[in-house]
Amino acid sequence: MEWIDAATAAERLGVKPATLYAYVSRGVLQRRHADDGRRSLFSAEEIERLARRGRPRSQPPELVIESAVTALGVDRPYYRGADALELARRHPFETVATWLWTATSAPLSHPPGSDASADGGDGGPWRGEEEALRAAVAAQRDLPADLLPLDRLQVITTVLGASDSLRFQLDRASVAATGRRLIAGLVDALPALSEPAGESIAARLWSRLCPQPATPALLDALRAALVLLADHELAASTLAARVAASAKADPYAVVLTGLGVLGGPLHGGASYGAERLLREVAEPGQAARAVAERVRRGERVPGFGHSVYKNGDGRGAVLLDLVERAVPGHDRIAAAEALAAEMRRRRLPERNVDFALAVLTAVAGMTPGAGEAIFAVARVAGWLAHAMEEYERGSLLRLRASYTGPPIR
Repeated sequence: MEWIDAATAAERLGVKPATLYAYVSRGVLQRRHADDGRRSLFSAEEIERLARRGRPRSQPPELVIESAVTALGVDRPYYRGADALELARRHPFETVATWLWTATSAPLSHPPGSDASADGGDGGPWRGEEEALRAAVAAQRDLPADLLPLDRLQVITTVLGASDSLRFQLDRASVAATGRRLIAGLVDALPALSEPAGESIAARLWSRLCPQPATPALLDALRAALVLLADHELAASTLAARVAASAKADPYAVVLTGLGVLGGPLHGGASYGAERLLREVAEPGQAARAVAERVRRGERVPGFGHSVYKNGDGRGAVLLDLVERAVPGHDRIAAAEALAAEMRRRRLPERNVDFALAVLTAVAGMTPGAGEAIFAVARVAGWLAHAMEEYERGSLLRLRASYTGPPIR
């Protein structure tokens, strides 16, 4: 029998040495000690069998993709090294999106209230192509009137992409230009519910999601929400978008891929679940029952807990603070506080950004599903930043399955 050392075995399996020894402790692999008593040896035949079969199912797959876009901290993301919470307090969405895409124009130039806050540093408000916009609006004419905004965004993306002859230009500058047209088109093709209070993406998006005109303070909260949600490293939708981009799918196809994943209730769709939860609590005294019913059914309470931020989501805290300052004493804020208090009483997870987004849409009186739409429009910036890296990397992302089917004959 041939024996190999730990370094060779780990390299053949494509795992770290610590993972190799975890296999030993779980009985997946056997080892022996070399004559000197200091080295671990493994059967080459056994290692080869395991390599062909794939990693044991109990071992989570490791997929590491090098990226310079976003790093995740203890309670917040950092966009190209810049604290996303600070960016949300100080800068317009357009400027932050441009920072994510180019990393050449530091997000320090335009505070939210400045005259240039809507242009992202490229000379004017973002606009889509007029002909493509008309086609996207026309494509929605026969859709149900109560269709959720996220469903409309998928239709709009498809039509905008089919109308854009520049979509196959995949250099960074071209993709950034496509991103500006696409985000503007996504917003402007949605049915108008009120008059926009300005030319920024935030102001125009408000007018598509809310029949009431925006107050300056609540519009600022929406601007901050767009910044806070612009990217979040390799979230499920971003991973899907990167895989699409690695196959050289055009930016519209990348965004359409992301939109398809984002609507899941464990991702961007969580804000819609939190909206429904908040609607159930007509007054604070109903919060305990709303939580109790979900716990009894074994359901996750939407808007609470996070797979990354175990001790609290800083993005949600910033957004809730802005909303509370904008409408102090609002009955929806009181209901939200009662839900949070009931969760703490049960020692359940803290609020996250999805919950804060639901509170924003509730106090503003936005249309159902508005939180998903805000999430989607914001995340287009991140998806395209990651797509740019894949276009430049130039190789296909290929994950491997851990085969658990019948024995191979």
